[in-house]
Amino acid sequence: MKSARSTLALLAIFLVAAMALFWSMGSEPVQQAASGNADAPTDAAPDEQGAAPAVPVDSPYWSDPAGVGQPYPPGTVTGLITFRGNPTRTFYGTGPIPRTEPAEAWRYPTEGGLCGVSDDGGGPETWCGTGWTGQPSIFERDSRTWMVFGAYDYGVHFLDANTGDQILPPFKTGDIIKGSVTIDPDGYPLVYTGSRDNYLRVLSFDGDKPKELWKLSADAVSPVKWNNDWDGSPLVIDDYLFEGGENSQFHIVKLNRSYAPDGSVQVDPELVFNTPGWDDELLEAFGGEAVSIENSVAIYKDTVYFANSAGLVQGWDISGLTEGQDPQRVFRFWTGDDTDASVVIDQDGFLYIGSEFEKANARSREIGQMMKLDPNNPDNPVVWSIKDPESGGVWGTPALYNDVVVYDTNAGDVLAVDRQTGNERWRFQLPGPTWQSPVVIDGTLLIGDCQGDMHAYDMTDTTVAPTELWKVEIGGCIESTPAVWGGKMWFGTRDGQMHALFPSDQVTAPVPATTPSAPAVGESPATVPAG
Repeated sequence: MKSARSTLALLAIFLVAAMALFWSMGSEPVQQAASGNADAPTDAAPDEQGAAPAVPVDSPYWSDPAGVGQPYPPGTVTGLITFRGNPTRTFYGTGPIPRTEPAEAWRYPTEGGLCGVSDDGGGPETWCGTGWTGQPSIFERDSRTWMVFGAYDYGVHFLDANTGDQILPPFKTGDIIKGSVTIDPDGYPLVYTGSRDNYLRVLSFDGDKPKELWKLSADAVSPVKWNNDWDGSPLVIDDYLFEGGENSQFHIVKLNRSYAPDGSVQVDPELVFNTPGWDDELLEAFGGEAVSIENSVAIYKDTVYFANSAGLVQGWDISGLTEGQDPQRVFRFWTGDDTDASVVIDQDGFLYIGSEFEKANARSREIGQMMKLDPNNPDNPVVWSIKDPESGGVWGTPALYNDVVVYDTNAGDVLAVDRQTGNERWRFQLPGPTWQSPVVIDGTLLIGDCQGDMHAYDMTDTTVAPTELWKVEIGGCIESTPAVWGGKMWFGTRDGQMHALFPSDQVTAPVPATTPSAPAVGESPATVPAG
């Protein structure tokens, strides 16, 4: 966060605190909104309880390198509040993940499934559960652990993460939700989410039900290509929202968040910048117009990074944004093929990219499907790359852990690569496709498969192949990335439900090992009770 903005941020914090104090005698919503979060889970590791991000208050950057691997700054909200946890997409939650087999604590819904009919261009089909990327947000608020996630039943759901009970009724959009929601990092009771119904939304959750405060149509900008979905998980920093869309445009929105006199949260958003995520050179080289931005943007220092479905990885300088200067593209690299996995950035600013192998063109064969790029060397940025076309390439976002980066592939491969040399350390196979993103916390690798099993592996020693610690049979292909908080795990599957795995000593009545049958194509979607 830039030093010029730090003074404004401190002033805003002072004003919010003053407002909360003023209304504390008679306005519970303001008390809740201003407090933002409560204590970290008591079963978190001691050094993780209430730990604030290690980012300097007076950082000159939008996203300080010190924040790599840390929770989302400024630390006002304790939790895992966006896809992969922070602006560099490198925070996966808190452990310890249990080393012995956990138990299933609850499923949601208890009956039926999170299903909806949607048309992705091939005709209407019933989609069930949660898919790629589908990571829930888990955070502490008002002495309660909240879970918020979007699903294929068109709904944004608000649950008690410990019990699976509804805190608020779901907010229903007009189509399925594939991506991961983002919770406001500054304590405003706001959730940011997209849907295939054409809209990116800002929802409030400070009342007895979620409320739509604003929405942005995928057709509000021009030109657009591909479609109107919003898969990416937005980033919010210093009142600005950053998001790519399947309309193939990159957007920046000034949110103008505040509280109304009655204590309710409000926004007055303004689209301050948008730009096509493609150029003529890309269209000619790729030979098509499938150039949508499906990954979640990442920010390092003053540069926003993202890629698109034609494989164009790019960085945009936002250093002058608050002074009214338009962002400028400062990095461009073409992988040759669909790159939906989010860009991951380490503390030194290197980019870790996973690319699919769909078009089988000469460029994707030359460059490979897994790579490390140096944006400071734009003319020759490839530090190393791995050519693995037989695997089908990478959909999941890679995970950094110590000296390795962990990828999973469409074919079910899970592999660790030496971050310095690009040499493969080890590889094992799961029933594919594996589209979720690997999670590594405190030396434990958590990853699901498309057979419906969640696995944990001991990855303490990165130089040897990990040994399996446990496997839990859930049922339904696990496309969504798990959320981990205090060693508890939450994830949705294509069986139609959200699942919670807790350390076995914290579960008194485990859920029976049965799974619902997902509706067949064309059946009416099941409904979720509203309260």
